[in-house]
Amino acid sequence: MPNQSTYRPGKDGYVSEFTLYMESLLGRHPEIVKDQHRGWSMFWDHQVDFDELKKAREDSVPMDDHLGTISRQD
Repeated sequence: MPNQSTYRPGKDGYVSEFTLYMESLLGRHPEIVKDQHRGWSMFWDHQVDFDELKKAREDSVPMDDHLGTISRQD
């Protein structure tokens, strides 16, 4: 009979040591998941001002193919 800590029904039944470790860690420290959600919301769940984005694109200086070289508009 397989080791109960590394076997689960479904797919092939194998559970990696990393998965067991992460489940154990998150079980002992649920605040990690709350911090993750807070971090995700800072970057993904914010309001986008499309007018400001358009203005930023229009105000930007055109760049040449070489990094840091400003192209001339002659």
